[in-house]
Amino acid sequence: MKAVICREPGVLEVVERPSPAAPAPGWLRLAVSHVGICGTDYHIFEGKHPFLEYPRVMGHEISATVLEAGDGVDWAAGTPVIVNPYLSCGQCIACRQGKPNCCTDIKVLGVHTDGAFCEEISVPAGNLYPAEGLSLEAVATVEFLAIGAHAVRRSLAGAGARSLVIGAGPIGLGTAIFSRIAGHEVTLLDTSAERLQMAAERFGFTSGIVANEGTAEAVREKTDGDGFDVVFDATGYGPSMEKAFSFVAHGGALVLVSVVKDDIRFSDPEFHKREMMLIGSRNATQADFEHVADSIAKGLVPVDKLITHRTTLADAPRDLARWAHEKSGLIKAVIRVGG
Repeated sequence: MKAVICREPGVLEVVERPSPAAPAPGWLRLAVSHVGICGTDYHIFEGKHPFLEYPRVMGHEISATVLEAGDGVDWAAGTPVIVNPYLSCGQCIACRQGKPNCCTDIKVLGVHTDGAFCEEISVPAGNLYPAEGLSLEAVATVEFLAIGAHAVRRSLAGAGARSLVIGAGPIGLGTAIFSRIAGHEVTLLDTSAERLQMAAERFGFTSGIVANEGTAEAVREKTDGDGFDVVFDATGYGPSMEKAFSFVAHGGALVLVSVVKDDIRFSDPEFHKREMMLIGSRNATQADFEHVADSIAKGLVPVDKLITHRTTLADAPRDLARWAHEKSGLIKAVIRVGG
C-alpha cells in the first residue's frame, strides 16, 4: 500500500509499505478514505514535536470504511466509520474512571504510533463509531472538532454564559462553534485581524478582539467590566495562557485547550480572589465524538466552510510542506486517500 512517511524533520515522501495483516480478535482493518492535516502534523514535519520518534506516518483525523473484522467484531465490510485515534490501555486509573482520553499510557495514531497518511490501517473495534448521515470528507473533521466540544463540556458553563475563545485557528474555531451550540455568547481573540475577519464572514463570529496593548480594556468593554464567564485558550502559546487568567470573571473558569511544554505561571492572589476554576482539557471521549457527529448531521457545523484546502495522498508531501508556511486563508486541509 502507499503511505506518506516523515523520515525526519522537513522530509516527506510517498513510499510502498506492506498492508496490515489480518486483524487480531477485537480489531478491524480499515480502508482510509480521508484524513485531516492537524497542527500536530505540521509540528512533526517541522521537527517541533517534543515526544516523537522518526520515521513516522502521520495522520489522526480519520474517516474510513471497514475492510475486514477480526473475531468478535460485528462490523460489516464497507461500513463507513469515525475513528477515535486515542489508543488507551483500558486498565489505568483514568481508563477505570471512564476517561480514556487521558490514559496514563495513551498512544495516539500518527504520533506515538503510525497513523493514517496511508491507504489502510488497523484499529481496535472500541475506537470506531458509526458515520451514519455524514459524508466521508465530513467524518475527517470529527476528531479535531471533538477537541473543542470536549473543552466546552469540561467548562461546565451553561447557556447564556459569556465565553472568550483565544486563538482563531482550527481548534479555536471548533471550540467557538461548540461554545455557541452550548448557548454561549462567544467572542474570539486573536493576534490576526485577518483570521478574525474570516471567522466573522464564514462562521458569524462578529464579536472579536485583536490582541494588542489594548486587549485588557477591550475585554472590560465587551463584558461591562466583569470579565468572561469562561475563557478557552487554544493558542498553544505560554504567554497567552498566562495572560488569559486576567480575562476571567469572578466565579468563572479558564479552560486550557492547548498544551505547551513550558511551565505556566499565574498570580495566586488574582486566582483566589476570583474563586475561579482552572481546567485542563485533553483529547476527547466517545460522548464528544457522538455530539460532534450529531451536530454535523443536524447542520449545526458548517463543515464546508471549515475545509479550505484539499489534496491527494500523492500530492500531500508537496502540499503539506507548502501549507506549513502559507497560512493565509487556511483553516482545515484534508487529504483524499480513497473513494
